[in-house]
Amino acid sequence: MFLSNMALAAQQVLILYVIVAVGFVADRLGVFVQTTAKLSNNLLFYVVTPSVIIQSFLTMDFSPDSARALLTAFICAVGTSTLGVLLSLPFFNKCADKAPIFKYAVAYGNMGYMALPLANAVLGAEGVFYCSAGVIAFNIFSFTHGVWLMNQGGAEKVKFKLRTLILNPGVISVIIGLPMFIFSVKLPAVVRTPLDYIASLNTPLAMLFFGTYIANTDFKSMFKDRENYLSALLKLIVMPLVMLGVFKLCGIGGTLLTACIISASAPSANNTVMFSAKYGKDTGTASKAVAFVSAVSIVTMPFMIALSKSV
Repeated sequence: MFLSNMALAAQQVLILYVIVAVGFVADRLGVFVQTTAKLSNNLLFYVVTPSVIIQSFLTMDFSPDSARALLTAFICAVGTSTLGVLLSLPFFNKCADKAPIFKYAVAYGNMGYMALPLANAVLGAEGVFYCSAGVIAFNIFSFTHGVWLMNQGGAEKVKFKLRTLILNPGVISVIIGLPMFIFSVKLPAVVRTPLDYIASLNTPLAMLFFGTYIANTDFKSMFKDRENYLSALLKLIVMPLVMLGVFKLCGIGGTLLTACIISASAPSANNTVMFSAKYGKDTGTASKAVAFVSAVSIVTMPFMIALSKSV
């Protein structure tokens, strides 16, 4: 059963990385380059990903059980984020100004570019529904602790703003979708169909964009940095295994457990690079860390997903 589950999960991950490979080749051929992907990132961030989250709420039928499961998913996501923050504390402290980059890479997973598309591929709309709770937790931690972390060692301290914490696409889309879920709102076809079309762009666009980022990474130096190996170990193996044990002790199982493990085992967030640029950190180091951890996740994520389905 475990090997069968791992084979199915590996197939889904491989499918996603085939699209990543297309983005990689497109960048190298100059057909669709990283600069264009960055300019298009707002489309994914502000339009497509929120559409996926809202669509997931419309797909689920409201019931006391589904409401409790969503709340449980949020609590699990908060626990995962808390573990990520605590897990990174003892490490990388000798890396001087690069320490915040690696700590951020360990604490925060790639919810939009990896967790949501993979949850959709492996579990369908129900998986996206549960992972949307992880998006809320990610934004809460990222725009509070993440901002504070990236300001460490900087000349100018930047405080997080409550408005930024609330008024971001992930939280807003949940604020829109949650009442629709609770009150079982059914949108007319003239609204629902365009929403579905836009939501369907999430996986291919996210993977194509990610492929262009990989194409611009210095692979030779990427495999020489010991911190990248430690980041991958903590983010992809230690964190999901610890959370799997915690979730099982709490009696969580089925689709909800697998969705939570997909979020917990996702590679480092692309925000590692964006926040590094925003707060004056080394974007080259951040890019290599994200690329390395993402490459390793091709093997580790199927294993963790299969393990969550088998225990």
